[in-house]
Amino acid sequence: MLEFLKRRLKSEKGAMDKIIVTLLLVIVGVGAVVGLQSWVSGQKESLQNSASSVISDVTNDAKK
Repeated sequence: MLEFLKRRLKSEKGAMDKIIVTLLLVIVGVGAVVGLQSWVSGQKESLQNSASSVISDVTNDAKK
C-alpha cells in the first residue's frame, strides 16, 4: 500500500490533497467510533442501574 501511495504521489498532481482528505476522514471515523462507544457504555450503566432498582423494588414488594 505504501508503494501505491508513492507511485500515486509521483504520477498525479493534487494527490497529496486526496491523501490528506483520506487521513482526515479516517481520524473523524475513529473519533466517531470512540465517541459512540463511550456513549453506549454510559447508556449501559444507566440501564443496569435502573434495572437493578426495579428488580429490588419488585422483590421487596413480593416479600411483603
